[in-house]
Amino acid sequence: MSGEIIQLERQGDVFTLTMNAGENRWNTTFVRAFAAALDEVEASSGPAALVTASASEKFFSNGLDLDWVQDPSAHPEAGDRQAFGKEFMALMGRIITLPVPTVCAVNGHAFGAGFMSALCHDVRMMRADRGFLCANEMQLGMRIPQPELALFRHKMSLNAFFETVQLAKRWAAPAALDAGIVQHIADLDELLAAAQAKAQELAPLGANRENYGGQKETLYGENATINGVHGPAYMLKNPQHFGH
Repeated sequence: MSGEIIQLERQGDVFTLTMNAGENRWNTTFVRAFAAALDEVEASSGPAALVTASASEKFFSNGLDLDWVQDPSAHPEAGDRQAFGKEFMALMGRIITLPVPTVCAVNGHAFGAGFMSALCHDVRMMRADRGFLCANEMQLGMRIPQPELALFRHKMSLNAFFETVQLAKRWAAPAALDAGIVQHIADLDELLAAAQAKAQELAPLGANRENYGGQKETLYGENATINGVHGPAYMLKNPQHFGH
């Protein structure tokens, strides 16, 4: 429906989730609508992939709903303020381990929580000529929570990570591509189609949900392989100690 804040459509093996709330700021209502769309994706079977996009030409997602955070009672439509932190973080963890390939079409600004949500996808594509990726907590006088720092560290090189979280660097598309934060850039009128084409290419990997999601858990979940206490040389010499 055109009035819904989260829209989900399926064409072939590709689901397209469109955020349709203007600046797409994150509050509890938005989190729950997004989660409901993921429920539908996960309830499907066979080859599948997800594209996340925005209906706005200027914003992918402008971060937290700060007006609501500062005065929840004035914005009851945004939902339960007390539930937000845990539910938002859980949703980000769900996206990063979703058992189908995920492609993010970043068409405009992605700040704070919006940047986080983009990073949780397997592949990121970004509008070439406009928009910034930025974790602007330092500019707002806020500390970045450890789970969010871990997400950023997993998804970018150490130097790009430091510039992002400590120096609040604003990444335009060409620099983000050079840094490996996004994998592809495109003109706005080509971006969504490029993301959907990539999702269609990757969709067969999603046919085996247990395998695709299971390896993501190994990469990003409890006792993650890339954060293990042992180096790869030890692990290669002692494979009997390390299962899936």
